[in-house]
Formats: sequence, structure tokens, C-alpha cells
Amino acid sequence: AEVFWERSDVEIGGDAELQRAVRFNLFQLLQATARAETLGTPAKGVTGRGYEGHYFWDSEVYVLPLLAYTQPRIARNLLRFRHSMLPRARERAHELNHRGATFPWRTINGEEASAYYQAGTAQYHINADIAYALNQYVHLTGDVELLYRHGVELLVETARMWASLGFFSDRLDGEFVIHAVTGPDEYSTVVDNNLFTNLMAAENLRSAADAVAALRSHDTHLYSRLVARTGLTPEEPERWRRAAQKMHIPYDARAGVHAQDDGFLDQQLWDFAATPPEKYPLLLSHHPLVIYRHQVIKQADVVLATVLLPEEFTVEERRRIFEYYDALTTGDSSLSECIQAIAAADAEKYRTAEEYLVDALAVDLADTAGNVRDGLHLASAAGTWMAVVYGFGGYRWRTREFCPMLPTRAQRIRFTLRLGESMLEVAIEPALVTYTLRSGEPVTARHRGQEFAAEAGRPVTFPGDYRTHDGTPWRQVRSA
Repeated sequence: AEVFWERSDVEIGGDAELQRAVRFNLFQLLQATARAETLGTPAKGVTGRGYEGHYFWDSEVYVLPLLAYTQPRIARNLLRFRHSMLPRARERAHELNHRGATFPWRTINGEEASAYYQAGTAQYHINADIAYALNQYVHLTGDVELLYRHGVELLVETARMWASLGFFSDRLDGEFVIHAVTGPDEYSTVVDNNLFTNLMAAENLRSAADAVAALRSHDTHLYSRLVARTGLTPEEPERWRRAAQKMHIPYDARAGVHAQDDGFLDQQLWDFAATPPEKYPLLLSHHPLVIYRHQVIKQADVVLATVLLPEEFTVEERRRIFEYYDALTTGDSSLSECIQAIAAADAEKYRTAEEYLVDALAVDLADTAGNVRDGLHLASAAGTWMAVVYGFGGYRWRTREFCPMLPTRAQRIRFTLRLGESMLEVAIEPALVTYTLRSGEPVTARHRGQEFAAEAGRPVTFPGDYRTHDGTPWRQVRSA
């Protein structure tokens, strides 16, 4: 436990309520993951019977980032656990007439346990989510042993699934399309070309081709074993690269925004003004077909794509996406607020980001959904860590860049990230941002585009010149 807090604690100075909530969430994650040796992390952890102890995509998209940065051994175990499900995932792919492997949306033993296929099996994105988590872990830790001995096989089989699920469309000039899928937003199901799914699938396809090439040049023996085990042909990686390059990305030029799927922007807008608070969550008061016919969102979908794959969009595109889709998002899922907080901060809408962070921190402590009796919301708890580090820390893992901002309620934010074998502490204060190497080799990173090197005994500081998107100094906003 002491090691967990040393590596994972998030300090929020100046606001005891926020500090208590953050540490409450971190403690629940410690309880749920400390013994995750050969198992995954259930959606409710060990706190209740909700979801019957089943695993979802929560583990990879929400919980694993915290563990990869603070407890990489546990993150590795979670990925090994997913890999152990590969034989059953191959069987599931065969049942669905796909090649490769199709991981279950909801499971406890490797078999699909979701009975509602529209919001279960159709959420194929879980395959790309697992691949994304693997790639993120390897990038952060440098653990190529896991990649070469287990990860490449997983990437190959999930890439095969995407290659067989989609096709090159003559109608769209040879673009690769993926039909009849459901994205993270469960208020739009079985759609064509869900943007989140397509972007994550392209990432999965590219990374699989890259991993195969890296293994082939690094270790011919392991590569030969992979070929023998999977029947991989030399032509497959090239097909994956072509599919990724030609992936159809829905965009509406008239609206000036990426579309959630091919038909989403053609649907009628939901009448939020005529929907009283007691009608939320919508799924408990409206037939699913009514919801499916409208532009209304349960949780971040396109917005989540901008958080996980920000490099796929320009800064202005990400801002427009947040502005458009935030207005349509009900937050009926506990997975919503933490992601909206990150995207709002990225769009430099810091008051909105702070409101979402506070809401996310209150999910369990205030029992805002009225269902804590069934167990806590572990993905949301982990998401609050992401909201602090990715949102107000402004951290981007691929470029190792920070664009920090201090919430109005806080006088200080401090957190530590494990980067390779090094521990980097980040302290955000009104006048200064300080980067301190706590252990390991020097770390090179970027602060708002400016490269710096943190070395032992030599903290690096930058002025806390925080500004909003319109150039207003943040200190004026804080005192308003």
C-alpha cells in the first residue's frame, strides 16, 4: 500500500473536499487491482454484486492507464489476462463468421455474457481498445518482451478480425468501411462507420503491421513461432496497412464537424428542453427505438476519440467536436464526466472542465446515480485520475507533452508518472509548474511545446502563465 501511494497519489492543495474524493477513488482502485495476478478488474471491483463480477472495456481504457503509469506490474498482469482469453476469442470470431479473434464485450471466463447484442457484441471496438491499451503500456514501459512473446499474437488476431469485418467500398472510392457496429455511445446502436470504432480499428491495424515487422527484424525465432502458431502470411500486414490508410472517417463539411457515424447527423435533435430531470437516464423512461432515432448521447463517443487519439484531429477540430457533442450528451453513464472533463480542458473551456471533474469525483461519494448499493464505479474512479493528469495536467502520452492548467478551486496539483524506469513528479501551482525527477535516468519531455530534460537534483520550472482560449490570463478568471 505504501508503494501504491508513493507512486499513485494525487495531491490537490487548497480544497479538502476534492482531495478527499480523489484519494477515496485511488483507494478503491488499490483495493480492486492489488491482487489482479491472473484475473482482470471487474467493473465494480470487490465492492458489490453489480454486473456479477464481469469484465468490460473499462479495464483497458479507464483503469489500465493509471496502472501503466504507477503500477506497471499490475498493468502487465491485466494484459496477460486478456491474452489468456485468446483461444475463446478465436472461437467467438468463428461463431460470428470472422477471421482472427473477437473478444467478448462482457465476460468473466472468456465467453460472451451480454444478452443484448445491440449494446454488447456489436461493440467491436473492445478489440481495438485492448490493442490500444497494449500499445500504450509498451510505449510507456518499454516492455518489448511482453509485446514479442504475447502482444504481437493478440495484435495479429484482432487485426485479422477488422480486416474481415470491414471491406473496401467501391461506392466510396475504395475507402475501407465497417458496418453494423456500436460505438461507446449506447444510445446509437448497430450503425455504419462509427467514427470511434473506425479510428481505433485503423490504429489496431497499423500497430499490428508495425509489431510484426519489428518482431521479424528483432527475433527471427519468435517470428517463426508466431507464423507457425497463427498461420500469418506476408501479405496480411500490407492489407492491414492499406485498410488503415483507406479507413473511412465520417465528416460533415456543412456542419464542419466529424460525424459520430454515417447517419447520426441526419437524425432529429433530442428535445432536451422538454425532458424533465426525472426522465434521466433516458433508457429507463423511453423505449430504445425512440432514443436510437435521435441525436442524443449517453456518453463520450467522438469526444472519446479526441481524447485517446488527439493526433488524428487538429486543435480546432477537437474544439468543434467538444462544443457540438457536449450539448448532446446526457451523462447517463458514469463513464461520461471524466472524459468530458479532459476534452473540455483540451478545448480550453476550463470552467466546464472543472465542473465535470467535480461531478466525476462525486459519482460514488454522493451516489449521484443512486446505485452505489450495487457497487462502486471503478472506471469512473480511474477516469478521475485521467481527468487530473490528462485534463488539468494536459498530458499527451505519445509526445510526452504537458499543457497544464490549475482549477480555480485548487492552489496546487501534484502527481507522479512512471516513465520507463524513471519517476517524474509534476507540480502545478499558481505561479510555477515544476518537473522533478524523483528516481531513475533523466527524462526528456515537453512543456507547452518547449522541450526540457529533468535530471536528478535539478528540478525544471516554467512560469504558470495560464490563459484561456481567448487569451484572458487565468488569474483574472480565478478571481472573478
